Amino acid sequence: MRSGYPVSVLHLAAVVASVLPVRTQYGSCKSLVNADDAGPTWEFYACQPRPAAMKEYLKVRVEPPRVTCGDPPERFCALGNPYMCFSECDASNRDLAHPPPLMFDKQGKGPVTYWQSITWSKYPEPLLANITLSWQKSIQLTEDIVITFEAGRPTVMVLEKSLDYGRTWQPYQYYAEDCMESFRMEAKSVRDLSPVSALQILCTEQYSRWVGYENEKDLRFEVRDRFALFAGTFLRNMEALYKRMDSNKGLRDFFTITDLRVRLIKPATGGTFVQREYLNKYFYAISNVEVVGRCKCNMHANSCSYKEGSLMCECEHNTTGQDCGKCKKNYRAKSWRPGSYHPYPIGTPNSCAAVSSAYGNCECYGHSNRCSYIEFLNIVTCVSCKHNTRGQHCQHCRLGHYRNASAELDDENVCIECNCNQLGAIHDRCNETGACECKEGASGLKCEDCAAGYYWRQGCFPNICDNELMVCQNGGTCHKNQRCICPSGYTGILCQSGSCSSEDSNCNSGPPSASLGSSAAILVVSALILRILAALNE
Repeated sequence: MRSGYPVSVLHLAAVVASVLPVRTQYGSCKSLVNADDAGPTWEFYACQPRPAAMKEYLKVRVEPPRVTCGDPPERFCALGNPYMCFSECDASNRDLAHPPPLMFDKQGKGPVTYWQSITWSKYPEPLLANITLSWQKSIQLTEDIVITFEAGRPTVMVLEKSLDYGRTWQPYQYYAEDCMESFRMEAKSVRDLSPVSALQILCTEQYSRWVGYENEKDLRFEVRDRFALFAGTFLRNMEALYKRMDSNKGLRDFFTITDLRVRLIKPATGGTFVQREYLNKYFYAISNVEVVGRCKCNMHANSCSYKEGSLMCECEHNTTGQDCGKCKKNYRAKSWRPGSYHPYPIGTPNSCAAVSSAYGNCECYGHSNRCSYIEFLNIVTCVSCKHNTRGQHCQHCRLGHYRNASAELDDENVCIECNCNQLGAIHDRCNETGACECKEGASGLKCEDCAAGYYWRQGCFPNICDNELMVCQNGGTCHKNQRCICPSGYTGILCQSGSCSSEDSNCNSGPPSASLGSSAAILVVSALILRILAALNE
């Protein structure tokens, strides 16, 4: 959206917060206090930035390509009256274009501006659109997410979230006119939940039933109602909510996002069946998206600035990083921890501590808080490396793990488990890219697949038959490359033998056993040799 700000809205909010009393829900990281002996000293507290409108800092992507209207130009009709075709979308005309940024612009006194999709002209093929909002920063939601639709709210859609910058996604909430029909889920609302089920993923019909798009335009993801399960009506008992968040990482993560995705699956239909003769009245149009939250700074910052197109916490407590997620160099005497909400309302900072001069050269990258001097080697080494690391400075990964190339050496997720398939891999170790060493016939990064000419059966085994070199004979058919199904009167691995009668119950070969007969084994080996020779001659 914007390329940068001289002074960000979030920073201004933090400046205002800094002049308020300390005991106002984690508004300040520190305060000068007087000590009789040492004079004025800093007293530290857990802290967090003030909430702000996060749509100011996002980047938007709409998929698939060309789902935004205007290329080619197209006319649109009113959902309630297909004869009222007064709207036109033309991407080449600024006054008639409806690009994605219009979902986030400020509405003035003039006509409402909005992003608009193409019409449902290819019905019954689904009209699908994905709208992805990215911050490249962890955000903690503090208010409801509100999406305003100008042509009726979708009949079916899904709101999804990501915690890892769009690499993986999980549903946040399902929306449908009929939840059971669309998602095989019972329709619920947040008010049906309890503190025990507060993180349940719901399907709601509240925002999809047709009530007329002029009357009801907003669709919500109810953040405050979920807060109220702990903090009570009007959120008067925030201490109870913070206490629960302190002890429940899943609750904290539930309201944390790096990206949001809106999956539009079926547009508003006016509460009736789709009228195929008037398909230009079905489309999506979004005029506003409200996302209010705060930068996630792990309770180590009370301000967040917008620099060079990215949000960055202004870290305190000797922490550093975009989310204040690690200790500064020379302040790693103990493992990094997020600040604590307890005791309310000042919390506990859990500041990073300076490294002792005795072991000043002991760098453990935050994976150990103990060092030991080994006299006969004359070295100082880290003790009890954590986070699957090892080595003098916890700089290597344990066996069965490999280095995460996208993580810094002091990141808790610097070492990733190999996860080699036990049935397909020789051992549980992998190389620096995460590739496992596979047994004969196995393939894939984790040895979870079979190479050509092999089939999976609790491991990879050579094909018994195929449609090239090891062909079932005498009219037999190959079943999943594992055995030939022979016609009456024939038997053998490839139905090559006709020595039995049609009444013989052993005519049709069954699944191959672990120990094949000598003739069958010779036949299979011969077929494999033929396959190899054929490959060499290609």
